[in-house]
Amino acid sequence: MTSKHSPLLSVRNLHVAAGKKEILKGLSLTVGSGEIHAIMGPNGSGKSTLSSTLMGHPAYVVTKGEATFNGTSILDLTPDARARLGLFLAFQYPRELKGVSLRSFLHAAYEAQMKDRDPKHKKMSPLKFAGMLAEMMKLLEMDPAFADRSVNEGFSGGERKKAEVLQLNILRPKLALLDETDSGLDVDALKIVADGVNRMRGPLFSAIIVTHYARLLEYIVPDHVHVMIRGKIVESGGAALAHRLEKEGYAKYGVKERIALE
Repeated sequence: MTSKHSPLLSVRNLHVAAGKKEILKGLSLTVGSGEIHAIMGPNGSGKSTLSSTLMGHPAYVVTKGEATFNGTSILDLTPDARARLGLFLAFQYPRELKGVSLRSFLHAAYEAQMKDRDPKHKKMSPLKFAGMLAEMMKLLEMDPAFADRSVNEGFSGGERKKAEVLQLNILRPKLALLDETDSGLDVDALKIVADGVNRMRGPLFSAIIVTHYARLLEYIVPDHVHVMIRGKIVESGGAALAHRLEKEGYAKYGVKERIALE
């Protein structure tokens, strides 16, 4: 899986286990700067495991292989160290952070990120940050009152997914791992979330979209599509591959499950 751009993420022969069960079985993947990759596959193929492993989830143990991000080996780094390098994970099931307002959480995360990027960075005033946050929330059609709520507390599933994309737009990572961000969204919310991701597109932003649904890729057209079966990437191609999977499912890979359309 080579890239025409300079490599940003390089994963080689990655084997990952959860407990005694091996989930990833020799996965290799290269993501270049400015590229959008989609990873598709049936349930249980290891898609979410890959995202969690790259972000450093302690439940997943790397038994073999390597992963480098922007030239730095990341497998021995803590999750916060990976985030400071420019990795970002949008969760499939975002959790609540009671007692921490969304505005305070994002302001603190923004300042930490900016300080890592530029030691001379001058802290943005709370008033100016509130203005930037309000503008981003308006684009995502989020109720501005949510900024004063605890993170995700009382949010619907769709609102939680919008909040993840809000974080993405505020923090502007180099590589976003979008773990089934589209699950549970109606068409209108899906379009809004997709617009939030598409606004980020450019030479300094890359993403890996993990999805079980072909419909998301109608709104975020990927540069590369990969099929993951039983812990390995078995085929790669362009956006047309997603359309083929929509019609044919995974039967050619020995899997009976068809692709979910909605």
